[in-house]
Amino acid sequence: MLAVAQLTNSVGDGAYYVTSALYFTRVIGLSPAQVGLGLTISWAAGFLAATPLGHLADRHGPRATSILLALTTSACVGSFLFARSFPAFTGVACLYASSQCGLTAARQALLAGLVTATERTRIRAYLQSSTNAGLAVGAALGGVALRVDTPAAYLAVFGMDVLAFLAAAAVLRRAPHVPPAPVSSGREPKLAVLRDAPYAVVSFLNMLMLLHIPLIGLAIPLWIVERTQAPAWLVSALLVLNTLSVVAFGVHIARRVTGTVTATRSVRRAGLVLLASCAVFAVSSACGSPWVAAAVLLVAAGVQTLGEMMQNAGGWEIGFALAPAGKQGQYQGFFASGFAVARMLGPLLLTTLVLSWGPLGWLLLGVVFAAAGIAMGPATRWAERTRRAGELVTS
Repeated sequence: MLAVAQLTNSVGDGAYYVTSALYFTRVIGLSPAQVGLGLTISWAAGFLAATPLGHLADRHGPRATSILLALTTSACVGSFLFARSFPAFTGVACLYASSQCGLTAARQALLAGLVTATERTRIRAYLQSSTNAGLAVGAALGGVALRVDTPAAYLAVFGMDVLAFLAAAAVLRRAPHVPPAPVSSGREPKLAVLRDAPYAVVSFLNMLMLLHIPLIGLAIPLWIVERTQAPAWLVSALLVLNTLSVVAFGVHIARRVTGTVTATRSVRRAGLVLLASCAVFAVSSACGSPWVAAAVLLVAAGVQTLGEMMQNAGGWEIGFALAPAGKQGQYQGFFASGFAVARMLGPLLLTTLVLSWGPLGWLLLGVVFAAAGIAMGPATRWAERTRRAGELVTS
């Protein structure tokens, strides 16, 4: 059920992602700067909302909360059709990002309640493969709207996304019920994760690793067009390579992660692999031939995708394993909020590093990936020690 739900709404998301920027600028009439600022504010709101909405899933049950947030997301997408000013757009975008972040936390908590601990990472990888497959289909449908390039075509895409989230909510109703967590004693803070210093460090390191998300969607396309001799159509080819690779190999790589030891090893190796990919991307600007540059970029993107899959598998296992029983929702919300931060700060950070600093920027970014991956092992062991001692280290 979870895979079907994620496949369904990711089809709508894929179409939304490839058309939304043009809809906001050409149909609503916003400037690119306004769209960028509004989205930055919205993902900041998503970051702040993720943990409380995850806590809501713990208190009222993850299935009911997932259904509610899927319906809320559908309503937000529909509301974009009536937003005709920058304040209205920003307000709806904040609700949309908050609902999306909360939905991620609630579905993670639902997964934790339905699947044994040893199977969570493998199933999570399967869900990610379903998501990528849906995004690919949705992106293709969105491409049709881009080709038509009329307000009606963009409106049709948004309408499809509305229906996709409604369908996902209907599918989630058929998922098994997971009871709410027992109410804790009054002396325990409601949002205990905010006082869990080791988990905060682990989440921060995971957030740094998640900078590969805006990397493939923004920094690499701009790098190809502005700093290499490769043909512009290669941008699409690399996105397809990334999506299909995750669909084909994501579950296989996740099977190697069976606990926190193998998870930290996977994240450490992912950091080194991402460092290698950054080094290859840096070299691509020196290739004088378009076809040599394209070949180098294909190698770099393949290595980057491998690192992405290794990081995802390790990060999922660590995020699940360190979350206390009965608090999966708020802990998954906090852990997954790194995605919102990456979406919020990543574009500015990566474009500055990659486009302004060139090859040196790529190497510095690679060092960040490698350092975060290496540090994940000690941070995870610290978190495990605090749990064995039955205490939460507070900041």
